[in-house]
Amino acid sequence: MIPNLSPDVELATRLFDELREASFDGVGITRDAYGAGERRAHEQVRAAAEGIGLECHADPVGNLLMTLPGSDRKAKRVVIGSHLDSVAEGGNFDGAAGVLVGLAAVSGMKRAGFVPGRDVTVVAVRAEEAGSWFPISYPGSRGALGLLKPEELQVKRQDTGRSLADHMREEGFDPGFVEAGGKTFSSDDTAAFLELHIEQGPVLEGQGVPVGIVTGIPGTRRLRASRVLGEYNHSGATPRRYRRDAAIALAELAHRVDDRWVELEARGHAMVVTFCVMGTTEDAGFTKIAGEARFQLDVRSVNPRSCDLLMETLYEAVPEIEARRGVRFELGAETTSRAAPMDAEIQSGLARAADALGIRHLSMASGAGHDAAAFAMAGIPSGMVFVRNQNGSHNPKEAMRMEDFADACAVVTRWASEAAQ
Repeated sequence: MIPNLSPDVELATRLFDELREASFDGVGITRDAYGAGERRAHEQVRAAAEGIGLECHADPVGNLLMTLPGSDRKAKRVVIGSHLDSVAEGGNFDGAAGVLVGLAAVSGMKRAGFVPGRDVTVVAVRAEEAGSWFPISYPGSRGALGLLKPEELQVKRQDTGRSLADHMREEGFDPGFVEAGGKTFSSDDTAAFLELHIEQGPVLEGQGVPVGIVTGIPGTRRLRASRVLGEYNHSGATPRRYRRDAAIALAELAHRVDDRWVELEARGHAMVVTFCVMGTTEDAGFTKIAGEARFQLDVRSVNPRSCDLLMETLYEAVPEIEARRGVRFELGAETTSRAAPMDAEIQSGLARAADALGIRHLSMASGAGHDAAAFAMAGIPSGMVFVRNQNGSHNPKEAMRMEDFADACAVVTRWASEAAQ
């Protein structure tokens, strides 16, 4: 029988306030990865975890593990967590909610005298927002899962110019653990990983539903440094047939890609397509025809075929536009990441928990990447819960209603108590 446990939402609420006070930068929240902001957040959370009697230690790459012991210490553990770092001038809930929900759940278990059958570990993962600090994905979780490549330790933090390895050492951690292929988590010792996160988009808010159960995390195909080369010329003296206009060529490509997105979506392909950067260069100016334009493209879907179909359109369109407009595209290297389906059994368990509690929920794909993708890629059954939020994410206006967080805490606590039996 599944016990009816109440999560310690008061503990989480206090910690949200403390984290905000310590990391407010005058505009938003900044907790820099492998830096002072993330360090302070880990210290605050560790102090709270020790205060409720959890076993706490940091692994060699800095991930903080906070464990409620189970009756069978040799059984595979259940892990709940997310990250504590943030983008610069971001919000207070992105990442932190997934750590604090774990503390709320295990604190509720301790208050009720509930001893799980296996360890329940809350993890605060390092550097999930690496894209804002280091140009790689999930160095904290991949470093703990044996998935971080030794050469990735040499990538430079974008604001300091110093390597990831240097920042790890400065924070007291050991990049040699990565070089030796060490693992903190594996499918041999971890039964399940669950991550809670604010949705970061408008779907739950728009549908009036507090909780989402995530079906998968998207894969990507990306162009990060593409450009169109035409010819600078006089905007008044050059007739249309003599122009090699890079800006118009890029606009045509964007229009064709967007039309293809509409077609694919109508055929049931759930995806997002974003020209994150589109513009002429510093050499452009009034009375000039643009001789160069630059762009970045981000294509995401849980279904790899959807990304492929969209990119096929781009690669077909480029030579046609080049021939007609007298320009040349330099697309540069394409980067990709694999989609990560969430575990079907965990999804079902979360849905049962929500139904038993009378909490409305929606099955949905994630639009963004999360540490749960790394755990899934390492072969650990993984799941995600979304909480409805307002005003998006990665900005100072990010918001989350505490009553929605309380609902999500209740779902996670019920699921964890069942999974840990």
